[in-house]
Amino acid sequence: MSAQHHQTGSSPEAAECAALSLLIVEDDQSLASYLAEVMKAEGYQVVCAHSRHEALSIRPQPLLALVDLGLPPAENRITEGMFLLDALLAHDPHSKIIVITGQDEEAAAFEAVRRGAFDFLCKPAAMSDIKAAVKRAGLFLHHEEHLSETGEARLHLTVKLANGPKDTACAVEEQVVRSAVADAHGNVTEAARRLGLGREHLYYYLKKYGIQPDRA
Repeated sequence: MSAQHHQTGSSPEAAECAALSLLIVEDDQSLASYLAEVMKAEGYQVVCAHSRHEALSIRPQPLLALVDLGLPPAENRITEGMFLLDALLAHDPHSKIIVITGQDEEAAAFEAVRRGAFDFLCKPAAMSDIKAAVKRAGLFLHHEEHLSETGEARLHLTVKLANGPKDTACAVEEQVVRSAVADAHGNVTEAARRLGLGREHLYYYLKKYGIQPDRA
């Protein structure tokens, strides 16, 4: 990940994002520290990780994430970053993940968006572009919170049409269940209530899709 440096100072918009946590995943520790300093000045609560393992051990998981796709032990490929993208979205489908890479940009962008990335930036990324992308992601989170309060959910799906409507229906079903569990912070009783299901019925879907509620 690369960023063009500038002087840090609190922005007029800082109060708007004060309650938002931001996960920065970057193997270059000095760059990660710099990014953290800038985003803290913007009002975000920032936590840093330098590998996929570190990122996935953080609880509670921030719903905003800035992820360098070139992570150890495969810094010259995008595989680790993609695995992390998948894992973060599986944990909470509402996550807004912005990926940054300098490797095979066009192919990486296509694959990241296909898997559910919110936005994509290429190296070298100007700090103004990074801040704008994170702010946009925060606005989407804010609006999706209102949807959740009214019993609605915004889903992101990529399906192969050739697999037919049955597979598509299963993909929708899984994401609806994951979204409800995430909104209920892992509380199965509350998730079942939101879905209009009995607990036993919800446990069936949890087992079917390998979903493990996280109460952290």
